[in-house]
Amino acid sequence: MSLPIPSRCAILLEEAVQNHAFSGAALAIGRGEQVFLKQTVGHVSYEEGAAEITADTLFDMASLTKILSTTFCAFHMIQEGSLSLLDSVADFFDHVPADKQSITIHHLLTHTSGLPSELHLWKLCQTPQEAAEVILHTPLAYPTGQGVSYSCMGFILLGKIMEKITSETLDQLAREWTFEPLRMHHTGYLPLANELTNDPANIALTESMTLMGPGQPGVVHDENARFLGGISGNAGVFSTLNDMIRFAAMLSREGRPLVSARLMHLASQNYTPGTDENRGLGFQLSGPAPTFFGDLFGNAGIGHTGFTGTSLALDRDS
Repeated sequence: MSLPIPSRCAILLEEAVQNHAFSGAALAIGRGEQVFLKQTVGHVSYEEGAAEITADTLFDMASLTKILSTTFCAFHMIQEGSLSLLDSVADFFDHVPADKQSITIHHLLTHTSGLPSELHLWKLCQTPQEAAEVILHTPLAYPTGQGVSYSCMGFILLGKIMEKITSETLDQLAREWTFEPLRMHHTGYLPLANELTNDPANIALTESMTLMGPGQPGVVHDENARFLGGISGNAGVFSTLNDMIRFAAMLSREGRPLVSARLMHLASQNYTPGTDENRGLGFQLSGPAPTFFGDLFGNAGIGHTGFTGTSLALDRDS
């Protein structure tokens, strides 16, 4: 007789730690408000004496920032009418090159803008304030709307747009519109400065070395986000398993209380059919193309992954 799925998952995590796939992990599986499994294993790093992983250990969420912060801030502004999916980048920045003027918020959220997937902004910019200009003056990877390519640059630009509209920083917007309403009190940017944990030793080390030097617990791994001061549309948010359970439960409620079910329905549509990526508004989708959801997830999955090993997946059918 096979083991129940929660037991099998717990065993897999334990085996992965024993085999040094990673030093530690935290996993939750649930349906709606009910949590079937909440499992933590291992330690925050391989260093001797490192703290054990708990449900309140802070993890660098990496590109999950794109939905935790940037996407849901955009949803809030779309719902209140201060931002539209049809707004173009030329509405917000001066002297936008002709080949970028047709890029819309919809293109940025669906990764169809044609902007390059990655730039080393810390090498190309003299100051963080130049980031948007450098992105906009870099040649397109393909004509806008004629392809799909996952782009951190597009989400950095989207974050900058929302900051221009509101005259607030992205971390303030995410805290006010998403984290505080969901009581995600240990989620946000700059975890050490904002005291997201009362135990600095309980922050997972992402990687011992980055392109900008040694990794540090509590300092965002992503080099572009680090260059931008730790607050960026592509990366920078830290969170805990307990807080991510709250976020996942919100998604299972069709976005309530943050956004309407209608907006979540639009966000969950596949805007890139027939390509090698299934993209909704901000979300990666399950379906025909190879995805991180695996073979058995079904065709109504939404979620995202992060470079640091983070992932979130929701089956909307169940």
